[in-house]
Amino acid sequence: MVWNWTQPGWPHFAYDPVALEPMERRFLLLTGEVIGAVRHVRDDERDLLRIELLSDEAVKTSAIEGETLDRLSVQSSLRRQLGLDTDNRNVKPKERGIAEMMVDSYRSWADPLDADTLFRWHRMLMADSRHLEAIGGYRRHEEEMQIVSGRQDRPTVHFEAPPSSRVPDEMAAYLTWFNGSAPDGETPLPALTRAGIGHLYFESIHPFEDGNGRVGRTFAEKSLA
Repeated sequence: MVWNWTQPGWPHFAYDPVALEPMERRFLLLTGEVIGAVRHVRDDERDLLRIELLSDEAVKTSAIEGETLDRLSVQSSLRRQLGLDTDNRNVKPKERGIAEMMVDSYRSWADPLDADTLFRWHRMLMADSRHLEAIGGYRRHEEEMQIVSGRQDRPTVHFEAPPSSRVPDEMAAYLTWFNGSAPDGETPLPALTRAGIGHLYFESIHPFEDGNGRVGRTFAEKSLA
């Protein structure tokens, strides 16, 4: 099987900017309308909206990975992270970890992305995952990183990521691309285009043992912020 990262043009992604232009314009228009509306919301209501949106994203991004989180626990942890009044609810590590990552991403939305930030997010997200060899670092195992389905003895391989030995160099190139394609970067891209390419690019590398989907979707949100 020939994977995208084995192609001669990797990691240069081809796309049609003309076809995407109407969607980019509509995104900017709707974003402007939302920003304008939020400016008229009281501070306390804005806090409630922020908690609702962040908790909704935390619960849904985890559900994609087959994890069911307690929404009230996520909201309690978010309120605590943001310095807001909260109850004394005992929050489990998974809810606390995803809340910490969401708040950290929210606060640093305009900052350049670097490996230390990725590792910090991964530690937050995977603090309770004791089965992993590398928490807060790129994967190091020698076996293939594959996306599979079906029977364990006869799995269907949908995708195979680059070997672990290539991950540090691939991610260094990714971070250079991500920061360079930001609005103030050397080669800025429109928001939707950057989010789409960035997500595909990151998931193709699949740099972590686990948590790639949730971290990757956080990148997409950072691209749209």
